[in-house]
Amino acid sequence: MSDEALFEKGLPIRREVLGAEYVDGSMAKADDFMMAFQRATTSWAWGWAWGDPTLDRKTRSLINLAMLTALGKPAELKLHVKGALTNGASVEEIKATLLHATAYCGIPAGLEAFKAAHAVLVEAGALGDAP
Repeated sequence: MSDEALFEKGLPIRREVLGAEYVDGSMAKADDFMMAFQRATTSWAWGWAWGDPTLDRKTRSLINLAMLTALGKPAELKLHVKGALTNGASVEEIKATLLHATAYCGIPAGLEAFKAAHAVLVEAGALGDAP
């Protein structure tokens, strides 16, 4: 499949998971230099990886949360917590994924991930009356 075909396959998936407002905003803000990245991530991550039907979207979201915990990327993790909720992951599944990642990645990485996820879950109203 060509990069253009992967881009066309990936763009709607990316919009559905991350939200059209976020994706379209990222594309609109991209100058020629940054558009190369937008096209690459949409084609490769979303068209090729997310476009493979072998794993469902919820599973992919939970895997992303674990990998982003391992990489120590809380800003990106926040975006993917929203995506995980969109893809049907429960708060308990998100928590279990972060705990599993903490066991393998260490307490500092887990703490960063939990803080990032907590902020998103509170904002989304998924935790009810959380402090």
